[in-house]
Amino acid sequence: MKSVDRHLADILATVRPLAPLEVDLERAHGTVLAEDVASPVALPPFDNSALDGYAVRAGDVAGTPVVLPVIEEVAAGDSELRAMGPGMATRIMTGAPVPAGADAVVPVEWTDGGTARVTVHRPVPAGNAVRRSGEDVRAGDIVLREGAVIGPAQLGILAGAGRRRVLVRPRPRVVVMSTGAELAEPGTPLGHGQIWESNSFMLAAAVQAAGGEVFRAGAVTDDPKRFLESLEAQLVRADAVITSGGVSMGAYEPVKEALAPLGKVVFEKVAMQPGMPQGFGVVGDDEVPIFTLPGNPVSSFVSFVVFVEPALRKMRGLPEGPPVTVRATMTASLRSPARKRSYLRAVLTRDAQGSTVAPVVGQGSHQLAALASANALVVVPEDVTELPEGAEVDVIPL
Repeated sequence: MKSVDRHLADILATVRPLAPLEVDLERAHGTVLAEDVASPVALPPFDNSALDGYAVRAGDVAGTPVVLPVIEEVAAGDSELRAMGPGMATRIMTGAPVPAGADAVVPVEWTDGGTARVTVHRPVPAGNAVRRSGEDVRAGDIVLREGAVIGPAQLGILAGAGRRRVLVRPRPRVVVMSTGAELAEPGTPLGHGQIWESNSFMLAAAVQAAGGEVFRAGAVTDDPKRFLESLEAQLVRADAVITSGGVSMGAYEPVKEALAPLGKVVFEKVAMQPGMPQGFGVVGDDEVPIFTLPGNPVSSFVSFVVFVEPALRKMRGLPEGPPVTVRATMTASLRSPARKRSYLRAVLTRDAQGSTVAPVVGQGSHQLAALASANALVVVPEDVTELPEGAEVDVIPL
């Protein structure tokens, strides 16, 4: 059988980062920055008040209480150039420009709130409540580097630096398909021998969580011709395709029957449990990567974590490699088959004393409820068949 590491290496050698494109900020969330972004101006661009209060000279309020005349009022967005002399105060609002000549702001709570004259009850040091120009970013500074994942905070600084459009690697468009004559859409009645189709919903959510844009095509029957027709219709909107089911060794394996003769998708046994039957290759004129995963729900999910998610990371322009693991201590003993890498569903707990992990009850590849109760996968190497309680193990957090 093929090793897990070799199968992942073959996948990562095939997929490519998506080409950068320029998008509006509204479409940039979840994408990966494909350029360094510098601020054309200092941030803040001018000295401004951090709170509502009175702009003063700190030396004028050193001996409190003190009464100062209020010469004017300045609000956020005020565009006039203002100045004040010694022994004066300017009423100022949060975000408003600090007048020339002032070097501190007294919070309104430390005064009597006067509008013509103000009594200041507490002294303030120079610079108090003043946001200095450039204290966050200097003009020309890089505010985001290429490769940054654009989340809410990153969108904020892009807008704050005046960018309306930005060059990014887009979220991969992924089509998810399931196969099987026994599958019924959730919400419809079950006939004899049928089950409600769950894999496409599970995998679609996994794609979204991995930063992709998903199109759930639903389930197709066990007819290879109909599967191929459905696949070809989906390729126009796909950067990648994920199928589940139809790749094992028995009869009625439509994915394998439809794609194997084309010669660009290879079906293999990978030394892992769950998830041994795997297929990967490219389809269509644009050679779209296709991941043909096994049909058992847990096998399909584990295969996504181990193979598909790392590929999506590379397509997004992020550093490539296997899933990230952490070390944890087993709270119970476990067994694993020889010559296969096992991924056992478990509950990972982290606290001040360290990390522990407990396998869930129900490790069958069909036991979706047990998977739903897990938040981690315990990775058991191929040459290990037993792990005692207290053993240190690698764990993939989910």
